[in-house]
Amino acid sequence: MTGGNSGAGILGGLLLAAMLAGCGGGSSKEVPLDTLSAEQIYKRGEFTLEQEGKPESAIRYFAEVERLYPYSEWARRALIMQAFTYHQGKNYEDARAAAQRFLDYYPGDEEAAYAKYLMALSYYDQIDEVGRDQGLTFQALQALREVIEEYPNSEYARSAILKFDLAFDHLAAKEMEIGRYYLKKGHYTSAINRFRVVVQDFQTTTHTAEALHRLVEAYLALGFTDEAQTAGAILGHNYQSSPFYDDSYKLLTGRGLSMEAKGDSWLSKVYRQVIKGEWL
Repeated sequence: MTGGNSGAGILGGLLLAAMLAGCGGGSSKEVPLDTLSAEQIYKRGEFTLEQEGKPESAIRYFAEVERLYPYSEWARRALIMQAFTYHQGKNYEDARAAAQRFLDYYPGDEEAAYAKYLMALSYYDQIDEVGRDQGLTFQALQALREVIEEYPNSEYARSAILKFDLAFDHLAAKEMEIGRYYLKKGHYTSAINRFRVVVQDFQTTTHTAEALHRLVEAYLALGFTDEAQTAGAILGHNYQSSPFYDDSYKLLTGRGLSMEAKGDSWLSKVYRQVIKGEWL
């Protein structure tokens, strides 16, 4: 009886060790991956990513699934997981490459929308890392627009719309940042050029009211009162509840000027279009 129990214990221990090795943990000797099934390798990648938090190691398993079992269902899953895992590890260029491969191989797959969204996200998540270089922001906007237009009924389209608006606002914020710098330094023409971009190209963002106020400041500094008054007129019509309206009102009335459209500048055209609806 004792010997039988001992043999059963040894056998149980061996089985447990084998199971741990099959799950990717506990074994000091790595089992050759080409001896495992596609599912086993894939699940090792999942375990390494989710339980151990090692995206770089997980990538190896997902890539091996694709290499060893290139036409299998698990290869398809492994490819989208490569894109996801690269993104998790902030390896954005490789994330885009893997997502693009997925779209090339499986354009009609139900995960295609997610692959496209990951590509957009890889640009979007770099926006705050690029300083004043707005190239990636424009690429993010383009990629997000593609998600919205190509997969309008997907859950990713809704998220893409929100991120598109934020990225668009980010571009306007960068123009404002540079314009304020020029204004502070007394480079009024350069400042006006930046604020003009916000008013003309980013009217739907949260920065338009301030851009109009800064135009009032810059044009008054240059002595261009018609333009300053027109900027004030647009501000007063559309953003009267904004604190920037109060600031512009004080600036203009303090010089005996009113907030009304005057002259025939680019701001007058904006006024006619936005306020009076005259687009021609």
